[in-house]
Order: sequence, then C-alpha cells, then structure tokens
Amino acid sequence: MSYKIEKLNKELIKKEISDILNVWESSVRATHFFLKESDIMDLKPLVEQGALYVDEFFCIRNNEEIIAFIGIHEDKIEMLFVSDDFRGKGIGKQLINFVISNLNVKYVDVNEQNPEGTAFYEYMGFSVFKRSEFDDHGNPYPILHMKLNK
Repeated sequence: MSYKIEKLNKELIKKEISDILNVWESSVRATHFFLKESDIMDLKPLVEQGALYVDEFFCIRNNEEIIAFIGIHEDKIEMLFVSDDFRGKGIGKQLINFVISNLNVKYVDVNEQNPEGTAFYEYMGFSVFKRSEFDDHGNPYPILHMKLNK
C-alpha cells in the first residue's frame, strides 16, 4: 500500500508538534530499548527543535493523524520515525525512497544499539562508513554514520 506524502512547513510543524512527538515516542519506545525513561523525556524537546531545524519535513497520515515523518537537512536524513502501530507496512521505505529520489539524500546516522534500524538502512542501500563513540549530545550511545551506496 502506498501512502500520500505531505510536506509540512514550519508553521504546520508547530501546529502538529503534539502528533509528531507522539509518533516519535511510540517509535522510540518500540525500537530504542537502550534508552532510559529519563533519556526519552530529555530527548523530547530536542526532537521538537530538530523538526523545526531541518530543511525539509514530510509526514504520512492515516486519515488526519500523522503516523510517520522524515526530516532532511542538506543531503542527510536527520529523523525518520514511524508510529509503532504502523511499523512493518512499508511506510519508512516509502519515505526513504521519496527523499532519495527527490532530495538527493546520501547520509543517515543510526544508534548502534538499534539493530533493527541499522538493518533497515542497510536494506535500503546504506552502509556504515564511520562510527562515533557518543551521540551528538555527548551521551554514551554510539552512532553509526551511514552513506547510500548508489
């Protein structure tokens, strides 16, 4: 099944931020088992800032409800999250293919402790070219830096 991809500008992101954060939290709780509850709460405002920071932001809705989103900055995927209820239905793949085709995306970072995420990006044609011991905020969550093989 193919879903309609919708571009959100900064004003729409602000208006929809509650739904965006709900998608993020649902996805993170289903995939980022290494995070503590305090980490999730500490990251939430950073996700809001990130959504407004990226150059391009797209979402997919089920009826009116946002169920997935992707944020792109320059040629890198900065965020991709699919609500847990909709994981495994091809939505992430559809968003990745869209940004690769339309925005010339070449890079993505993934938490090393998220093997599902790493496997997904490898399936989508990315491979690890570098590893960082800490995340962008200095936390001890190693990051795998991946580049598109195409």
